[in-house]
Amino acid sequence: MTTEPWALGPLGESDLDDALALNQRWVPHVGAATRESLRAIVDMSSLALVARDAAGVLVGFVLVLPPGADYRSPNYRFFSERSDDFRYVDRIAVDPSAQGTGLGRRLYEEVLSHAEAVGASRVDAEVNLDPPNPGSQAFHAALGFVEVGRQWTYDDTVRVQLLERPVTT
Repeated sequence: MTTEPWALGPLGESDLDDALALNQRWVPHVGAATRESLRAIVDMSSLALVARDAAGVLVGFVLVLPPGADYRSPNYRFFSERSDDFRYVDRIAVDPSAQGTGLGRRLYEEVLSHAEAVGASRVDAEVNLDPPNPGSQAFHAALGFVEVGRQWTYDDTVRVQLLERPVTT
């Protein structure tokens, strides 16, 4: 049995600043702009996890929203209009220092397990197209996500590919 180079735990109040910094450092054009806006998303989330390396540094996090959340994201609304049987990955971020360790896959395992436990039939996500993120596109495709739409979002500054995958394949 191999030991993972990071530990997962719930995203708590003490993690907000580190999660916000990670989001803003690696995806500065999208996401919560303030601690308060990130806290609001965490409060709406049905799953909020962080990953910390052996030194205790936050190297990744994921936020998952249930249907019916009061969330103004046009991407979330797109999926909500399709059905109410989903979980929406609003945020998944992995620091480059933890890429290639399996952390992204591990976070998605948690997302899928959570979605299955609550009876959701699918998980929805998005990948930036403008600016492009081919690594994320390939990663999501390898996990079984398929494109179900595209749209401009974030005040019409970012084009995204809207993705979904069944909870069980």
